[in-house]
Amino acid sequence: MSDRDEFGAFLVGFIVGGRTGAVAALLFAPQSGEETRAVIKERSIELRDRATEEAEAAWKRAEEAAIEARQKADELVKQARVQGEEITLKAREKGKELVDTTKTKGKELVETTKSTVKKATARVKKAEIEAPAAEA
Repeated sequence: MSDRDEFGAFLVGFIVGGRTGAVAALLFAPQSGEETRAVIKERSIELRDRATEEAEAAWKRAEEAAIEARQKADELVKQARVQGEEITLKAREKGKELVDTTKTKGKELVETTKSTVKKATARVKKAEIEAPAAEA
């Protein structure tokens, strides 16, 4: 951004200086009017060519900066994709671990419940067997 500002300031100074010099040359020139006009014409052509060269150089620098910015943006996009994929893989692994843990805990809970039901059923059967014997 500052290169652009510096170039703009240079270009404005260059044009203003050129015009001031041309006016001064007209006023103080020991030459005839025709010779002075020829000199002014040559100088204006030189100034135009120089300004064109500077504008082309500035355009080239801007294109290079745009290419560099695009390359950096592409790199950042690639890095973001890689990090996104890594995060996705980690989340899937954690989710699988959680599912596996839940399955294991669920199986343990089912087994504990089965064991408790069997014990309770055995107690009830035992109580039924003893109860009729006690009534008789």
